[in-house]
Amino acid sequence: MDILLIEDDAETRDYVARGLRDLGHAVDEARDGPAGLRRARDGRYQVLVVDRMLPGLDGVALLRALREAGTRTPVLMLTALGEVDARVEGIEAGADDYLAKPFAFAELAARIGALARRPPLASAAVVELRVAGLEMDLLKREVRRDGRLIELQPREFHLLEYLMRHAGELVTRTMLLEQVWEYHFDPQTSVVETHISRLRGKIDRGFASGELLSTLRGVGYVLRGTSERA
Repeated sequence: MDILLIEDDAETRDYVARGLRDLGHAVDEARDGPAGLRRARDGRYQVLVVDRMLPGLDGVALLRALREAGTRTPVLMLTALGEVDARVEGIEAGADDYLAKPFAFAELAARIGALARRPPLASAAVVELRVAGLEMDLLKREVRRDGRLIELQPREFHLLEYLMRHAGELVTRTMLLEQVWEYHFDPQTSVVETHISRLRGKIDRGFASGELLSTLRGVGYVLRGTSERA
C-alpha cells in the first residue's frame, strides 16, 4: 500500500520507512508538518503515520487541518508522550490509532494493516442519511435538523454517521470505540462520553420535536427513529 510517514527524527524515520518497504509497501517521507500536510492532502495514501511533535506544524494541528478539509485517510499517530491527556488530544484531532515511543516495529506494522483493512464509514452508493428530522449529506458533509444547519467537528460527524446508520438500535460504548475510533481496546478515557455529550447538545438542544439521542445508563446509546438512505 501507499503510506506517508511524517516524522522529523531521522533515525526513527529511516527505521520505520525501511521496515515498511521491506514488507512491500511504498513509503513517502516528510520531515516537518507543512511538508507533510501538503503531501497528505493529495489523497493517494492508504495510511498516514504522523509524529505528534513536528517542526513548523505539530501533528495535532496537521490532523485537524486534514479532517476539517474532509480528508478521511486513516492516521496512526506516533508520540513520545504517553499521558492520557495527550492521547485524548490526538484522538479528538482525528487520529484513528495511537502508538507511544518506543515501540516494536511488529506492532506498528500490525496497526497499520488494521487501519488499512477497515471498511469506510460512508458507502459510495449512499449520499444522504435521514432519521426523523435529522439529515446528513455525506458529499457536502453537512448536517441539518428541521432545516437548521448544525456545525460538527470531524469526529462528531463520524460518530453521528454511525449512529444514524444504526438508528433505532442499541449502540454500545465498545461498538463506538471499534467502529468510530478504530480502537480494539479500551483507552481508559471518557472520549466516547465526552463526544456523545457534545453531539447531544448540538442535535437535540433547542428543537421542538424532542430528544433523538438517548443514553441507556450502563448499556449504551440509541438514536430514536428509522434510518433512511438516499
